Amino acid sequence: MSVVTNTTTIGAIEAPSRRNTELAMLVFAVIIPVFAYANVGLAKDGTLPTGMLGYGLGLGLLAGVAHLTVRKFAPYADPLMLPLATLLNGLGLVLIWRLDQEPGITTAALGGAMAPKQMIWSTVGVALFLGVLLFLKDHRVLQRYTYISMVVALVLLILPMFFPAKFGARIWITIPGVGSLQPAEFAKIIIAIFFAGYLMVKRDALALASRRFMGMYLPRGRDLGPILAIWAISLMILIFETDLGTSLLFFGLFVIMLYVATERTSWVVFGLTLSAAGAVGVASFASHVQSRVENWLNPLKTVCNGNECGLVTETAQAMYSFGSGGLFGSGLGQGYSRLIGGIAPKSDYILATVGEELGLAGLMAIILVYGLLIERGVRTALAARDPFGKLLAIGLSGAFALQVFVVAGGVTGVIPLTGMTMPFLAQGGSSVIANWALVAILLRISDTARRPAPAPAPSSDAEMTQVVRP
Repeated sequence: MSVVTNTTTIGAIEAPSRRNTELAMLVFAVIIPVFAYANVGLAKDGTLPTGMLGYGLGLGLLAGVAHLTVRKFAPYADPLMLPLATLLNGLGLVLIWRLDQEPGITTAALGGAMAPKQMIWSTVGVALFLGVLLFLKDHRVLQRYTYISMVVALVLLILPMFFPAKFGARIWITIPGVGSLQPAEFAKIIIAIFFAGYLMVKRDALALASRRFMGMYLPRGRDLGPILAIWAISLMILIFETDLGTSLLFFGLFVIMLYVATERTSWVVFGLTLSAAGAVGVASFASHVQSRVENWLNPLKTVCNGNECGLVTETAQAMYSFGSGGLFGSGLGQGYSRLIGGIAPKSDYILATVGEELGLAGLMAIILVYGLLIERGVRTALAARDPFGKLLAIGLSGAFALQVFVVAGGVTGVIPLTGMTMPFLAQGGSSVIANWALVAILLRISDTARRPAPAPAPSSDAEMTQVVRP
C-alpha cells in the first residue's frame, strides 16, 4: 500500500501588523496630554480649563485619522513611532498653552497666545504626514531625485540670506499671509535623501584606504572632496547666516551617514577635526557666535537690555529653573518660566519649563521618549532590506537625534545655545510640519522592511511532484 502526498502547498508565515498595539498606545498618547492640560488649569485657576474638551477631541481626531491612514496604507509599519510623535506633539501644545497663561510672555510684541496657532500647524503637519503615506508608495522612488534634492536643499538653505536677520541670525523667510518659516527644517530631510543616494553609489570608493597612520586608515586625497565640500558649505551657512544650529546639523548628518556607509572611523576623526577648526575660526570674528559662546562660558554675567542693566543671561535663568524644579518639579502651571525673557520660554528654552515644573524625573521622561523614537528609527534602518533605505533611515534618525542633542545640550549648558527648536515640543510651525513628514518617511521605510515576503507562485512542475511512501 502506498500513500501519495502532494507537496505543492507552500504557505507564507503572516507577520503581525501590530496596528492594534499602535491604537492602544495612541490612547495613552492622547490621555496623558489631556491630563496635563487639566493639571495646568487646576493649578492656575482651581478649575478644569474650558478648552480641555476641545483640545482632547482635536488631538484625538488627529491621532485617529493618522492611525487609520497607517492601518490602510502602511499596515506593517513600526507600531510605536506614531504614538511617540503624538505624545510629544500633545505635550508641546500643553506647554505652549501653559506659557500663554503668563501675561509677561503673551504680549502683542511677542506674538500673543501661540497655542491656537501651534494647533493649526500641528494639523498641517499631520496632513503632510498623511500625504507622504498616501503618495509615497515606495521610499526607493526618492533615489531617482538624488541630485535634484541637493539643489533644492541648497536653495532652501540660501533663501534666508535675502531676508532680514531676527534675533541675530538669518534663518527665517517671511511669506505674506503665512508668516515666518525656517527652511532649514525641511532642508534636513531633503539633504538626508541626497546623502543616502550619493553614498549608496560612492561608498565603496570612500571606504578604500591608501595608508595606515596611528592605527587609523586614512582616506585617499581625492576621496576627501565630498567631506571638504560639505565642510565649506556648513561654514558658509555659519558665516553668512550666523546659524550655528543648522551648520552643526548639516555637517554632523553627513559625517554620521558617511561613517555608516564606509565603517571607517577615520572619517569621523576628520569630520570632528574640521568641525572644531571651522567653529573656532568663525567664532573669532562672528559677534553673534561669540556672544553665544560667551554666555555658555560665563552664564552668570550681567547684561543690559535697553535701559535695564544688571540682568542675568537667559542661560542663567534656565539654570535657576532647573535648580528650583528639583527632582519632581513644582507642578504644571506653578513655575516661574515668565522670568525667562523674550520668546525664549516657548522656543529655545521650553525644556527649562519642563525641568522646573516636572523636575528631573519629568525631564528624563521626555528625553526617554525622544530616545525611544530615535531607537525605532535606527531599528528601521537595521531592518531595511535595501542600501538606500538603510542610509535614508539612519540619516533621518541621525538628523532628529542631532537636533534633540544640540537643543537639549544648549539649554542644559552642555554646549553653546544654537537657536534650534526642540522637535514637536517647542513653538514653531516649520519644525512640527517637517518632523511629521520625517516620521512619515520612516514609517514608509519600516512598512517595506517589516512586510512579509510573498509566497512563491505555484508552478506546473511542482504540481506533478509527488512523494510515494511505502
